[in-house]
Amino acid sequence: MEFRTALGKAMGLGPARSGTHHWWMQRITAVALIPLTLWLVWFLSRLVALDHPAMLAWLGRPWNSAMLLAYVCAACYHAQLGLREVIVDYVQQPAVRTLFLIGVWMVLAFLVLLAFVSTVKILAGG
Repeated sequence: MEFRTALGKAMGLGPARSGTHHWWMQRITAVALIPLTLWLVWFLSRLVALDHPAMLAWLGRPWNSAMLLAYVCAACYHAQLGLREVIVDYVQQPAVRTLFLIGVWMVLAFLVLLAFVSTVKILAGG
C-alpha cells in the first residue's frame, strides 16, 4: 500500500517531506550535548568555589565563554526540534499549532540572544 500522493511520488518526497532532516538534527544535537553537558557540570562545580570577580574572570576566557554559548545554542536548537515535533503531533487546530510553534521559536531565540548579549557584556568587562 502506498501512502504518498501522486505529486509526492513525482517529486520524490515522502509524506513528511523533511522528516529525515529533523531526525538527523535531533540526533546530532543530542550527541553534541553529551560532552557539552559534561563540560557544563564541571563548569558549574567550579563556580561554586569562586567569588563573583573570579567567576567573571574565569567566564571571560574565550574557551569557557565559547563552550557556554555552544551549550546554549545546541540545547535551544535541540529543544526547538523536540518541542516542534510534540506540537505538530498533538495540537490539532492549525491556528493554535502555528501560534505555539512561533511562540516556542521566539522564546528559544530570545534565550540564545540573551546568552550572547550577556557573554559579550562579560567579555567587554562590564
